[in-house]
Amino acid sequence: MADPSKPAHHEDSGAAAKRSKPTLRTIAEITGLAVTTVSRALSDAPQISIETRKRVREVADQIGYSPDRAAQRLKTGRTNVIGVLLDPHEEILGYGTSIMSGIAKALQGTAYHLIVMPNFLNSTNVQAVHYITRNGMADGLIFSRTEPLDPRVRLLSDLGFPFVTHGRTELSTPHPYVDYDNFTFAYQATKRLIAKGRRKPALISGPADFTFSGHLQHGFMTAVREAGCAYEILSGIDLDSPAGAIRDRIRQRYAEPDPPDSFMCGGEVCALATITGMSDCGLTLGREYDIVAKQTSHLLSAIQPQVETIYEDLTATGEDMGRVLLQKIGGESDVSKLQLLLCPQIPSSFGAAD
Repeated sequence: MADPSKPAHHEDSGAAAKRSKPTLRTIAEITGLAVTTVSRALSDAPQISIETRKRVREVADQIGYSPDRAAQRLKTGRTNVIGVLLDPHEEILGYGTSIMSGIAKALQGTAYHLIVMPNFLNSTNVQAVHYITRNGMADGLIFSRTEPLDPRVRLLSDLGFPFVTHGRTELSTPHPYVDYDNFTFAYQATKRLIAKGRRKPALISGPADFTFSGHLQHGFMTAVREAGCAYEILSGIDLDSPAGAIRDRIRQRYAEPDPPDSFMCGGEVCALATITGMSDCGLTLGREYDIVAKQTSHLLSAIQPQVETIYEDLTATGEDMGRVLLQKIGGESDVSKLQLLLCPQIPSSFGAAD
C-alpha cells in the first residue's frame, strides 16, 4: 500500500535512473571502461581496439544510447546527419524507399544518421539547399533529378559543402555523382525493338529540364540512326505525366496516321499506361506492338511478363551514394574517385532477334 505521506509523483530513484536517457557514463559503468574511452570507441578512433569498439557499440545499441546532438555539434562542429532532399514523383516505383534503404545501409555502423527533407515545391529548390546549409542542419546532402546547369550543384560547390547527386550535370566543375547510364539503357532497349522487327519505335522521354532526358534521347536516336528506320519522340507527354495522360495520348496517337509500332519506356508506370492505351485500341502486346521498359521493381514483370525489361537497382544506387558522400566528408579530394556511372543489366536474350 502506498505511503500517503509521500507525494504522488515520488518514485524510487533507481527506477527513475533506469528510465533516464542513457549517456556515455551509463555505457562506461556497464563496460567498466573510462568515459573518454567509450567516447573514442563510439567515434571509431583507430587507437581503440576493434574488439573494444564493437563491445561499446553493442552495449550502446542494447540500452538505446544516442548522442546529444547539440553538445556534439558544439564540440565538433558536426551534426552527424546526412540530409536527403527527396523529390516525390510517381514514375519510378518505390524510388524513395529503395534509395533510402541503400543510403541507410551505407551509413550502418557509422556515427551518421539520415534525415529526409521532402521537396514538394519544384525539382531544383535552391531555397531548400540554402536553408539546410545556412542553418547547419546536416554535414552532407544527397539529391536527385539534376539539370544540366543545376543551381544546387553550383551553390554547394561554391560553399564547399559535401554533397553527391543522383544524376549528372554539364557544369565545367566536376562534382560527386552516382548515375545510371541512361544512354546505354535507351540504346540497347531501342536496338532490341528493332531486332524484333519493329519498323517505327517511339520514345516516351523524360522531362526536358533534366539531364537524364538528354541521355535517353541520345541513346534512342543513336540506335534508330544506325538502323536507318523511322522513329518518333512522342509529344505532349513525358515520364512525369500522370498515367491517365499517357494512356490517353497513346490512344489518341494510334488514331492518327502512321502510328508507332513499339515503345521505349523509361519506367514501369509509363509502360503500364502505354499498354492500357494500346489495349483500349484493341491491340495486343507482343503481337501488334512491343515494349522495352526500365524496371526498378518486380511489379511490371509480374503483371505483364511479355514486356521486356532492363533492371535498375535503386537500393544499390542509394548505397553507392551514401558511400561516396562519406568519402567526400572524410576528405577525399580526387573527384574522379567520387563519380560512378552504373551500367544497365542487359538481359542475355537481347543478343538475338526473335
